[in-house]
Amino acid sequence: MTSVDPVVETALANLKLERRGKVRDVYAVGEEQLLIVATDRISAFDCVLPTPIQRKGEVLTQLSRFWFERLKHITEHHLITTSIEALPSDLRAYADELRGRSMLVRRTKVFPVECVVRGYISGSGWKDYQRTGEVCGHRLPANLRESEKLSEPIFTPATKAETGHDENISEQQMASIIGSEVTAFLREVSLRLYQEASEYAFARGIIIADTKFEFGRDVEGKIILIDEVLTPDSSRFWPADSYKVGKSQPSFDKQFVRDYLEGLNWDKQPPAPALPEDIAQATTRRYLEAYELLTGQSL
Repeated sequence: MTSVDPVVETALANLKLERRGKVRDVYAVGEEQLLIVATDRISAFDCVLPTPIQRKGEVLTQLSRFWFERLKHITEHHLITTSIEALPSDLRAYADELRGRSMLVRRTKVFPVECVVRGYISGSGWKDYQRTGEVCGHRLPANLRESEKLSEPIFTPATKAETGHDENISEQQMASIIGSEVTAFLREVSLRLYQEASEYAFARGIIIADTKFEFGRDVEGKIILIDEVLTPDSSRFWPADSYKVGKSQPSFDKQFVRDYLEGLNWDKQPPAPALPEDIAQATTRRYLEAYELLTGQSL
């Protein structure tokens, strides 16, 4: 079963809403679990747009489930279930609202950094490189072109911002926040996750130019993978068959929406403009196509 109408916001009575992020509504389930509901909200330039992207929350949830399972030999994760039937009985009352777009997960103490891995030079990394020749403390070769593949993936962390703008930081800055030992561990795990996922995706026709991972400690103190994983929201997905270095690439992610907004006379301050129906529908198609290429299944 799939959602017909977009889900912009949830309000689950008798459940404590812990936070409402740019895309996800997070509820407490007892002391040790959370219910994460991926809505169809979309953000760009740190603003939530008034136009939802139909089925987006389903793609984020089901693609994360796919990757959690596929990469579990590298690291444990927080996902317990995405099945409505496996939820506690008091949550099953919201089945219509939750089906396909919710994850019951283990609660963790979240590290306040995002573990970004870049295999190609693009986005904020490209802007930093043009300005300084570096990305997050990594000195890169001269004369790289936009979207060029790096000789090897680099670990480029960022601060987490639920509502504001994430800031690229160096590994040294990350170590000052969470410690050098944990930083080294997260770097190694993040690079392994990216390497395996990018090789798999490339064989399926998708270049993962960059992505971000998030981690937390569970109640036993173990570091595990959390949040969403390798989705069109947390990654830059490019179609491999049209890749051409030296320019911005077409994408399966919300870069399509950013590109549309860049063409408007908008100062990138709230309130954000609405999206035309054709842009919203085309974005849904891109999300669904990414899911189908990566999983080999229709959603």
